[in-house]
Amino acid sequence: MAIDPSADRPVYKQLADLIRARIEEGELRPGQRLPAESDYVAEFGISRDSVRRAMAVLRGEGLIVTELRGSRVRDAGEAVTVQVAPGAQVTARMPTEPERKQLGVAEGVPILVITEPDGETRLLPADRTIIETGARGEDER
Repeated sequence: MAIDPSADRPVYKQLADLIRARIEEGELRPGQRLPAESDYVAEFGISRDSVRRAMAVLRGEGLIVTELRGSRVRDAGEAVTVQVAPGAQVTARMPTEPERKQLGVAEGVPILVITEPDGETRLLPADRTIIETGARGEDER
């Protein structure tokens, strides 16, 4: 896939599409470092700003995490199945910084807020949680 500066789609979105495809196809694996910004600039003849904007898109989608020494493909971790009682309310939102650190979620990954009928609230990482409905406490009997 090439980047076409004359296309209607912005260059940074084209680069994000290309990197996303490489992740989805397994060319870039979980935990693997992405090439440096300068490598993308040289490979595609685009500006560093376009590369940074593409990385921001992918961070926002939760596909990559950026650390002091560059970006890497996010390791999704193993999904956990959670039982919620009938009538529970499940909403998704972006976490606060303390919530993000507490739950160990990467920047750009939403959390699930589960409010049980009794008012109890739980916060869970949306990228590693499977929700099942059922009577609460069934497993404890």
